[in-house]
Amino acid sequence: MKRIALVGMPNTGKSTLFNRLTGGTTRVANWPGLTVELASSRILLGANMVQVFDLPGIYDLTGGAEDEQVAQRFLSEAKLDAVVLVLNACQLDRQLALALQLKALGAPLVLCLNMLDEAKRAGISVDVAALSEALAAPVQLVSAKYGQGLPECKKAIEGIFSQSAHQMDFGNIPEASTLHQQEKHLFQRCVHQPPTLTEGATARLDRLVLHPWLGLPLFILMMLALFQLTYAIGTPLQDYLEAGLGWLKESVLVPATAALPSFWQGIIVSGLFDGVTTVLTFAPIIFLFFCLMAVIEDSGYFARAAFMMDGVMSRMGLDGRGFVMLMMGFGCNVPAIMGTRVIRDHKARLLTMLTIPFSLCSARLQIFLFLSGALFSPTQAPWVVLSLYLASILIAMLTAVLFKSKFKSNEPFALELPPYRLPLLNHIWRRGWGEARDFLRLATTMIVVGVVLVWLLTNYPNPEHSYAEVISNFLAPVLNPIGIESTLSIALIFGFVAKEVVLGALSVITGHEGQALASQLAHTLDPVSAYSFMLFSLIYIPCVSAIAAIKKESKSNLYTAFSMTWSLGLAWMVSFIFYQSARLLGF
Repeated sequence: MKRIALVGMPNTGKSTLFNRLTGGTTRVANWPGLTVELASSRILLGANMVQVFDLPGIYDLTGGAEDEQVAQRFLSEAKLDAVVLVLNACQLDRQLALALQLKALGAPLVLCLNMLDEAKRAGISVDVAALSEALAAPVQLVSAKYGQGLPECKKAIEGIFSQSAHQMDFGNIPEASTLHQQEKHLFQRCVHQPPTLTEGATARLDRLVLHPWLGLPLFILMMLALFQLTYAIGTPLQDYLEAGLGWLKESVLVPATAALPSFWQGIIVSGLFDGVTTVLTFAPIIFLFFCLMAVIEDSGYFARAAFMMDGVMSRMGLDGRGFVMLMMGFGCNVPAIMGTRVIRDHKARLLTMLTIPFSLCSARLQIFLFLSGALFSPTQAPWVVLSLYLASILIAMLTAVLFKSKFKSNEPFALELPPYRLPLLNHIWRRGWGEARDFLRLATTMIVVGVVLVWLLTNYPNPEHSYAEVISNFLAPVLNPIGIESTLSIALIFGFVAKEVVLGALSVITGHEGQALASQLAHTLDPVSAYSFMLFSLIYIPCVSAIAAIKKESKSNLYTAFSMTWSLGLAWMVSFIFYQSARLLGF
């Protein structure tokens, strides 16, 4: 089997090219540092079965960030039949050095000059023949986004396979001064770029988006619009799905289980079906939310948000990369924690990892969408969800301020702002479907187990005196001061395993699902208690997967335990202050 690696600087389109070559669904977005682990896939290329590796972004072969070390270690240890170097055709004046380094190592090199469409719009042209001759390697202009040049790129890779697999010697890397002279000469010889690039839409938009006074309000309005659209379009879809599942329950499942003993009928209908379907009804909203998020991500707006927030974050011991990781955490905390590998300084990385679990991930989102829709009016609900997103950022910042002296770092922050790009429909679809698919996969495994266990706890040895009641009574003195009914403690406990289980657990505990569950919660919780519950769910211990990621990335049991203890203690403190203050004010 042949082995090839995709190499390149951050945000050059490696993952997009990887998806084009392999038909994969590796996440792509218009900001640097998204790939932090090796992704691989097998494809048939001509007569050869080929394993393709997508490496993290790497600025050069001597960088010190952990994600760069992952790529360097792989390149130095693996025997590769081809190294596909992906460069941004608009930035060759500062990216050709990486090609020269790989050439010096004797890598079986293929150059893919990506973003051909943007280079043409900028009036940039490349003498492909001269560049290929200078580097003694095939060079191909491509647009991975639109698929241009992909057949020729595949042929170039096949042509390299005639050489034997090569293990590179990292002792041959040229000195920096020599390298930059060679890069400058090669650029002048092979690339024609207009002396002054005309101001495009990117520069005009940046004057507004990065405005010192308007930038942050615009970001908040952007997120509010996202929530408004999610509610406006997603709620009807959710209602249709709920109605269909309700019909399935009453017309098919209840008659089919009528002859079973009451214990098994209860597990199947009241436990498994009601719990899981309450969670499943959020699949359309999850899909829609991340489709809209993909539009913002692919446009390049989040990189601007990181740049805009760098001044604020630096006062808290973080930098703009920390803000990008918080944004990534909106999808899932786990890849965001792993994404801290782009931060070279270990202390800065630990401080960033301490803040990421407060990001409002997609699993928490479904809890908040449900509760805000059940206890607040349609005009209030988007503001409630937005307030929780803002609270997650503020709490992360508070944590950074409190502990920045313990994790002090002086590492400078540098971020290249990508141009604004129009997202492709297939990228938007893949992002939304990928999140919904992962959500549904989890619903068929962990959520199923969780809701069955909750049903057993609430019904054994009998519904009047169950184990759930024993646990609730034990936790009542802790939860009552923050306005959380002790019966909800079971949902919070299982939420530690996976936050997706919380709604299913609530359905089992109350004996209702869907709209009936919403009505039941509206009768048992007032808005203050519900918001306190949501605050606690936002802040308290992250899921098991996130904790495992913290342990893996920090390599410290003590740090992991500290992170968990801080999250749990802070959750109780914030909920206590909110709940007691609201009650004192008469709410």
